[in-house]
Amino acid sequence: MNNIAIVVLAAGMGTRMRSDLPKVLHRAAGRSLFDHVLMAARDLDPARVVVVMGPAMNAVADAARAVFPAAAAVVQEQRLGTGHAVMMAKDRLAGFSGTILVLYGDAPLVRPETLKDLCARQAAAGSLAVLGFEAHNPHGYGRLITDASRHIVVIREELDATPAERNIKLCNSGIIAIDSGLLWRLLPNLGKANAKGEYYLTDIVHLAAAAGQPAALAQCPESEVMGVNDRAQLAAVERAFQERYRLKHMLAGVTLTDPATVHFSADTEIAADVLIEPHVVFGPGVRVASGVEILGFSHIEGAVIAEGARIGPFARLRPGAEIGANAHVGNYVEVKKAMIGEGAKVNHLSYIGDAKVGAKSNIGAGTITCNYDGFDKHPTDIGANVFVGSNTALVAPVKVGDGVNIAAGSVITRDIPADALAIARAEQVVREGAAARYRQLKRARKAARTKA
Repeated sequence: MNNIAIVVLAAGMGTRMRSDLPKVLHRAAGRSLFDHVLMAARDLDPARVVVVMGPAMNAVADAARAVFPAAAAVVQEQRLGTGHAVMMAKDRLAGFSGTILVLYGDAPLVRPETLKDLCARQAAAGSLAVLGFEAHNPHGYGRLITDASRHIVVIREELDATPAERNIKLCNSGIIAIDSGLLWRLLPNLGKANAKGEYYLTDIVHLAAAAGQPAALAQCPESEVMGVNDRAQLAAVERAFQERYRLKHMLAGVTLTDPATVHFSADTEIAADVLIEPHVVFGPGVRVASGVEILGFSHIEGAVIAEGARIGPFARLRPGAEIGANAHVGNYVEVKKAMIGEGAKVNHLSYIGDAKVGAKSNIGAGTITCNYDGFDKHPTDIGANVFVGSNTALVAPVKVGDGVNIAAGSVITRDIPADALAIARAEQVVREGAAARYRQLKRARKAARTKA
């Protein structure tokens, strides 16, 4: 389908978001709204991509080029409507002949399959196709008015609709696919004799029908074309994404014991036969192999978890965490930019950062890799079959050889050779009867003060 060009309209200021961040860069399911749209468009392998953005929105152009390096960005200085926005893209599409697909940067839920179907219907019609939906409550939407053959002959915006037209539930998503020649021929004929005084792209449909080329209709669920104008709608989009991803993973063989409490990112990869308990959050960049158990209240981001590992409860895996096969990362353990080897265990109340932990090593409760000196990060390298006693501090940079035992409460500041025993704490002193004598002394002093 590489005879397709994509135009993404992303110039909206998003004033109702009450934010300095461009509306399309607000995030849902670990990605910006804009990125969701671009990723859906990527499946169509478009020949060209043009983003229409507002002034001072260079971050939007950067986001587009992160997905499509050759994407062009144009600025719509005056916001005179969707028709005017598409007009801004014309120069960047010079010489292109094929289908132009118009998308919206604040409508992130649209699926690649829906866009492919829309483009296929446009190709079959030879003119244009419009993506519509049956609205539960059509208030606020443009209505699709069709002829006896279900071709769309006009799109009527709500403010311009008659009472009878407002009863129509077939509504306009705004997404269209149109032949490039037809678009550039009709676009200059758009007027702005409407309630908003804007150039509506939707008027293309009426102009095409008047020229004997009515629009084909493609349909999708209403939830798929949900847009975002404020924080409440952003939350609704987040909920919709989460419902989508939960169902996707469960159908792929993942067990969610309480699905409504598990949150995924768009790029979360989970193999079959993984168990996920309640209140687990997946940030971006997580891959989980088969047979893993992730226990409740764990937070995982930018991590890779190998087969059979057990994570949590209340574990936090930060970016760069690599958990080996059958390893255990237990309650109140944080791992950052560290490799935990096959069969290794970090079960309680520990921080492992900028480190390697070898296979079958055991890290005792309260162990910390002291990786930061206030200016730089330093590595800790722990070998295989190492036993680290509770409340040990490993002051990086430091290397611990295979088979080492470290006594509880130690502060390790130098490398330890293989199979050594390391004890780095003051020698224990026992003074028999001293505690009793101390109590007797304190009681006597208190009694003397009371008499005085």
